[in-house]
Amino acid sequence: MTSDTTALKPEKSLATEDPQPASMHTRACQAAQRLHLPLHDDRAFDDARRGLVAPLPPEGVLRPNGRPVWNLQAYGFLAHDQAPDSVHPGLWRHARLNMVTGLFKVCDRVYQVRGMDLANMTILEGDTGLIIIDPLTSTQVAAAALALYHHHRPQRPVVAVVYTHSHVDHFGGVRGVIDEADVLAGRVQVIAPVGFMDDAISETVMAGNAMTRRALFQYGALLPRGELGQVDAGLGKAVSAGTSH
Repeated sequence: MTSDTTALKPEKSLATEDPQPASMHTRACQAAQRLHLPLHDDRAFDDARRGLVAPLPPEGVLRPNGRPVWNLQAYGFLAHDQAPDSVHPGLWRHARLNMVTGLFKVCDRVYQVRGMDLANMTILEGDTGLIIIDPLTSTQVAAAALALYHHHRPQRPVVAVVYTHSHVDHFGGVRGVIDEADVLAGRVQVIAPVGFMDDAISETVMAGNAMTRRALFQYGALLPRGELGQVDAGLGKAVSAGTSH
């Protein structure tokens, strides 16, 4: 089961109409929200930064031809504290929190790479090697996440991968962190919930076209990044645009 999610993130927007500024009604609604939201409470930002070991590479993740697989620089507009009239102030704050990315230490022997995809990759330092939980959507970002970890932690082999569930952002990048030959030889164990293959095939293959179309609307993938376009996807910035297996 192999797919390429490049279509989810084209280099140019396919929108047929130019984005419009916020209407008078929208501006009034956003102004009312600013009055009662605790936008000056920075504790969530302190929590988000806790345990940061190293930020993500600023150049992002690129294909050999130079096309981006993952590019947070497109979200540079979020550097402003004040939400524009076109974006709900709560969403703007949440989107800025999702820009706190990199390699984090959760506790002893538990690390996470956050902000490299819609999901996070968790790395457990076991007695005989690394156990990776949820290897992201695509091989390119999964490999980059593991490389970031290895740049700051000892070089150790991956001995197991755990899929928490059958959504593609939690398993599609597995070939970026392990080799199938090692699995067949018994050097790496892949652990998944009961019924994982049936659920993954039902959603990703049988309903693949419908799910892709839903994702285009759900995440605003065809919109340009910006305050009049795609701002955030809730769990993270977006879905990576690489190769999934």
